[in-house]
Parts: sequence; C-alpha cells; structure tokens
Amino acid sequence: MAAPALRRRCGRAAGLWGGPLRAPPPPLPLRRRAHHHQQEQPRRARGAGGLLAAQCERGLFQEVFPAQSAEEQLPGLLEPGRPPLTAYCGFDPTADSLHVGHLLPVMGLLHFQRAGHNVIAVVGGATARLGDPSGRERAREAPSAERVREQARGLRAGLERLFGNHRELFWGASGGRLGRAELLDNACWLGREPLLDFLGGAGGRLRMGTLLSRQSCQARLRSPEGMSLAEFLYPALQAYDFLHLHRHHGCRVQLGGADQMGNIMSGYELVTKMTGTDVFGITVPLITSTTGDKLGKTAGNAVWLNRDKTSPFELYQFFVRQQDNVVEKYLKLFTFLPLEEIDHIMEMHAKEPEKWGPQKRLAAEVTKLVHGREGLESAKRCTKALYYSSVEALEAMSDQELQELFRQAPSAELMLEPGMNVLDLCRKANAIPDGPSGYQKITDGGVSINGIRVTDPETVLILGQHILKNGVSLLRIGKKNYYIIKWLQL
Repeated sequence: MAAPALRRRCGRAAGLWGGPLRAPPPPLPLRRRAHHHQQEQPRRARGAGGLLAAQCERGLFQEVFPAQSAEEQLPGLLEPGRPPLTAYCGFDPTADSLHVGHLLPVMGLLHFQRAGHNVIAVVGGATARLGDPSGRERAREAPSAERVREQARGLRAGLERLFGNHRELFWGASGGRLGRAELLDNACWLGREPLLDFLGGAGGRLRMGTLLSRQSCQARLRSPEGMSLAEFLYPALQAYDFLHLHRHHGCRVQLGGADQMGNIMSGYELVTKMTGTDVFGITVPLITSTTGDKLGKTAGNAVWLNRDKTSPFELYQFFVRQQDNVVEKYLKLFTFLPLEEIDHIMEMHAKEPEKWGPQKRLAAEVTKLVHGREGLESAKRCTKALYYSSVEALEAMSDQELQELFRQAPSAELMLEPGMNVLDLCRKANAIPDGPSGYQKITDGGVSINGIRVTDPETVLILGQHILKNGVSLLRIGKKNYYIIKWLQL
C-alpha cells in the first residue's frame, strides 16, 4: 500500500545488520495469516475485546496493521492481566509547541497507559533536521541544529505537561496500574550514528523499489522542485527507529496519524525481518478544519498547546465553537468520559441545544488536560469577563490573563488624580480623538468601562466601579477596541 511517510524516529541496536530487507510481495488476502516476510494491506480495526475494542468503538483507533495477525493476536496481548506491551509515537519538533493535531496520538498513548501498558513519546531531535516529506509539495526550510534543539526542548516540556496533567487530574482516584511513560529524543542515538555505518548497514538492506513506490515520493519526484536525498532517506530513519525501540525497550506497537500508514508498514517490515517478532501499527484519525485541511503548522491553522502561543481561553473557545455535527465525535476522541456519559450529554443537548452543553464539556476536558486545573479556571474567567461582562471575573484576572485575552489591546499606566473623569481617562489613554468628536463618542454610548456603558463624559471615576480592586480598568471604545489601564499608587 502506497502511503505517505510516517514521522517516526530511528535508532542503532546491537545485531541490527542482518540479511537484506527486500521489497515485500503483493498483499495477501486478508483472511490468510500474515507471516513475517509478507506485506498486508491495513484495514479497519475491529473491536475484539479490551483496549482495542474500546478505542475502536470510540473511533480513536482507526486502522491496525498487519490486519490478519493484529486481529488474531493483538486483542489477546492487550487483555487485562497479560504482561504490559510497549507502544510509541513520534513527534518532530518543527515548532517549539505541540498543537491540537498532535492531541489524538497523545490520547492514543494515554489510553494505552490507562490500560496498564507502557508508552514512549519520541521527540525527533535528529529527524527534524531532515524534514518529513509526507503531504508536502516542496521541501521544508532546513533548520539549524540549535533551532531544532530549542524546539525539541519545547516539545518535551509540552509532552511532560500532558502526561503530568493526565496522571494528576484524570487518573489519581481511578486506582489500578498506570503504565510507565518515557520521553526519548532520537538525537541521542541517531546523532552518534556515523553516516557510512548507516548507509552500509540499514541502507544496504532497504530496497529502493519500496521507497520509490510511495505515492508521496512519486508526486515529489514528478514536481518541478524534485526531492532531496535527505527527504528521501527520512522514511528509512523511521523504520530504523521502530527497530531501535523494539530492541532496547521491547516496543511492539507504533501509533501514528491516518496519513502515516506508509512508514508504519516499513517499520513493521524492518522489525519482523530482523527479529522475527510480530509487531503492530495503529493509526488515529486526522483532525481537519471545516474546509477539510489538516490542522497544523504547514496549513497555517494550528491551535497550539503552549500557553505563549495559544492561551487557555483561546483553546477553550476553539472547542466551545465546534458544531453539533462533530461535537459527539470529539467528545469520544478528545476526552476520557465514558460512552454512557457522552450519550447522556447528547440527550440533554437535544432537549436544550441553546445551552451548548456538549461543547462546554468538551472544552473543559481538553483545556484541563492541556493547561491543568488553573488553566481551565483562567479560561472560564476570561470567558465570563469578555462575554458576560463579569466585574468579578475581571477583578480576579492576572496581568497575564488580561494580556492573553486582549492580545492586541494597547495598555497604559496612569495616576488617578482628584476629580478625574471619564473624558480625562479616555483622552489620557489616547482612546478618543480630541475635541467635540471625542466628547460625542461618549455621549453616543460608544464607551464602556469594565463592561458598563458610560454616557456622561463628566462622570468622576470611582474606586470599585470604574477602577477594580486589582488596580485595572478595561476601557472599550466601540465594539472591539479595548484598552487596558493599570493604575499606579492607588
């Protein structure tokens, strides 16, 4: 099956250089046993029991590979009481933050962990320097080594935060065994691999025909820009990664997005032929925009998981605004809520759609996983302040929250003078023009302070009303022009 390359990592292991890895024969019928040296087409995962069945029912596990041996072996291997398996997923640091598109692979790892299995998140500190050619019309701009290291640190911090929030906020009272989670960087092994050793070893066993047959490779080779050797070698490194993790960490399952099946197949071929062990691949759905574009950095529509790029409020609002036709699906994919509870939420929504109950629950669950309990409270405060004109929420907001909520809003630091009025405030903040037009802007009702409209320019500012307890005033001119006023020496 020709498919785009999978963003996976690579590794070096003792005894790696075995016999040649030849191109697999044509796929066999699905009902026949999948042997080590046969390639098989992936198919829809079937819930046959335990973790696999549960996540297929939720829609999180989309395809399993190889289909036949996965159907025969994987449900039994994942049964409660069996020794834990190890599953992994890779994340290339093409930016210093994860985004919403990464959440479903992370959710896949977390569900494995919740079932008592061990998981590995691999940051591609080495492979990011080559660039995954999957789904791209032209090569990525080659980043510097220092930039990749910096961005890898950001991804590691984001992954640690997700696993930590899950352990603290979603598992603490559940009981049972939570599987071990490890965070690795493939620069630790690829960075020490000499080029000639790699080319003479794994490179001598990988077959050009298989790599060239990939649809993504063919499309790039036909393009005016062509394809660089670095990009062409990227898929080989991914299969090498699975082998390293299998040999050194006992990894038998690789997770990836639905567009990543091609490299999962390559990793399967390499591991099974070199070790004789059955391994498996599982894909999760891609999250797309309303126009069908994959969410992410390349498409320019990423919703980031780092607070300095997308605030908790912005993340919360992204999920609150999801339409009814996807919200049930997203509740199953992005949360740990039992399916029975999701059914009840949707039943209540059918009776009271104006309350947006499913959207609010979805937003709360995701924001808590990404930003923790305080991040969720911050998102709710900002929501109340902006959409419900809540003075209490405004008073409780920190400077950071104000800057996040009103990113483009000018700010000013002022001294409160005796008798200072609304007109004085607006002019000192440069919020209205001088002269009669500015005065009329207030009398026409175009000015509000802390969510309350003021129409008398001569109204004297009052502590606790126009100036909040936290020493801040939120000035709004018209519908969308905000000004943050910070009062000094109150």
